[in-house]
Amino acid sequence: MPFAPFVGVNHHGQSILLGAGLISSEDTKTFVWLFQTWLKCMDGIVPRAIITDQDRAMKNVIAIVFPQSRHRFCLWHILNKVPEKLGSHSLYKSGIKTALMKYVYDTQSVEEFENCWEQLITTYNLHKNAWLKSLYDELEHWVPAFLRDIFWTGMSTTQRSESMNAFFDGYVHAKTNLKEFVDQFDNALKKKIENETTADFHSFSVSISYISRSPIEKRFQDLYMNAKFREIQQQITDIIDMDPKLFKHDEKIKTYHVEDEVRVEEFTKSVTHYVDFSEEDTTAKCSCELFQMRGYCVGTF
Repeated sequence: MPFAPFVGVNHHGQSILLGAGLISSEDTKTFVWLFQTWLKCMDGIVPRAIITDQDRAMKNVIAIVFPQSRHRFCLWHILNKVPEKLGSHSLYKSGIKTALMKYVYDTQSVEEFENCWEQLITTYNLHKNAWLKSLYDELEHWVPAFLRDIFWTGMSTTQRSESMNAFFDGYVHAKTNLKEFVDQFDNALKKKIENETTADFHSFSVSISYISRSPIEKRFQDLYMNAKFREIQQQITDIIDMDPKLFKHDEKIKTYHVEDEVRVEEFTKSVTHYVDFSEEDTTAKCSCELFQMRGYCVGTF
């Protein structure tokens, strides 16, 4: 029977198991039962965000059972199909692949992405490509520019779920019977709890030294566990060479351009962030929206 884990992220950035089910099939009826039963076990608390592959039945059921949740498709699974779906095009290696990846990862607004998408389709005459058309019909489910306003704990793929499956491979296998599965499932949960308890102890007993005089760094040390605080410190390190330039001053809002080096997969590229600073309430909003997506700010704040 297929093993269906519900995977989340804890306060240390560790993958945690929020529940699991053994299902007889992977159709709409089964998914309805699985999601409704899981929701009941979670005291009716609906997840704010869900990441799955592009399974049609699962997409339909999520819309029914979790209508308030933001549903996202695994970006890796989509982009992994690019060579298969577009590789036969004569300009695939000389332009299409690079342009598509750039538009997916670098655009910072819905309008910017849609303009770039139209440019891609027109430049390479891809109007009749059925796969791209199907992706366009569901942009809000996979394009990062459409998903920046939701907290994803840094996730854009189902990698954590697959890692959880790999974790359970050390405890169960295809020929494990039901009784053995229950025992081994319990052992696996105990191991996960042990990992979280160890990380809790480390955070409460080990203090990480500051790397700057920034009050923001101290504030985040008070709020975050050590593993996440180290991510904040990396952000602080990265902003040292940033040089914000005033782009425009509109009434009480100043807009700055900030050049930043970001790493996407194996590539490092320069990206321009747009930062709006309010002189009225001294708040700032960056176009990267890392605070909304990952829960921590960058130097532009």
